[in-house]
Amino acid sequence: MTELKPRRSVLYMPGANERALEKAKTIPADALILDLEDAVAPDAKEAARERVCAAASSGDYGDREVTIRVNGLDTEWHDADLRAAASAGPAAVVVPKVNSAAEVHNIERALELGGAPEHTKIWAMVETPVAMLHAEEIAAASERLTVLVMGTNDLAKELHAEFVPGRGPLLGGLSLCLLAARATGKVILDGVYNDVKDLPGFEEECKQGRQYGFDGKTLIHPGQVEPCNRIFAPSEEEIDRSRRIIEAFEKAGSGVVTVDGRMIENLHVDNARRVLALAEAVKS
Repeated sequence: MTELKPRRSVLYMPGANERALEKAKTIPADALILDLEDAVAPDAKEAARERVCAAASSGDYGDREVTIRVNGLDTEWHDADLRAAASAGPAAVVVPKVNSAAEVHNIERALELGGAPEHTKIWAMVETPVAMLHAEEIAAASERLTVLVMGTNDLAKELHAEFVPGRGPLLGGLSLCLLAARATGKVILDGVYNDVKDLPGFEEECKQGRQYGFDGKTLIHPGQVEPCNRIFAPSEEEIDRSRRIIEAFEKAGSGVVTVDGRMIENLHVDNARRVLALAEAVKS
């Protein structure tokens, strides 16, 4: 069963920017990714590592789930990042470009050797053609791995694909990873939307991600948080319909049940219960 924890909006914050880390304490994102990778210049990596680990262990971020994105497995900073993150004990360590189950096992061992607490999970970024084709193996590699994070920018680059409305060139990879996540009971987060000034386009992509089945979306700007939270949360109409489905099914006990002219089966009741549980989790 997939963890029922709201991860509608998951915001990247640059680890080298102290003001950004402070501002993150007031942004209503469900989760934060304090970034040591793309957002940090090579000569600032060590200072950013100290700052991010201190922030992640501070307890100053309220109910927000605080994670640390380390540098990739093939970089000179990866091992030191993992050791520091293990000691800091964030909610999760986000690892870029995970391409195999063996890499997941190596990350898990490094966290254990570093003394990471049990609550520090692995979020694997899947962002290459190899990762798409091995997504189920990656997702199933460890109980400690709880979330797949789509890296759509890198995927588009490696596919030589264009960014177009509707993301047609990426949908094959997105679907493979969604199947892998659902087959293995893991959470899956959609990739970022690059044009922070295009809120209508961003909202359309959020709606597409939700329709496909993503649990939430990774974000690059605080202005994207509110619409993302709204779109990935159950609407009042969905909540009302879910309540009526459960009530009608329980009242009937057996036989054919219809709600709003549609036949209801166990699978609809299961989905209605998931919607209500998510709505409750979002509210709490």
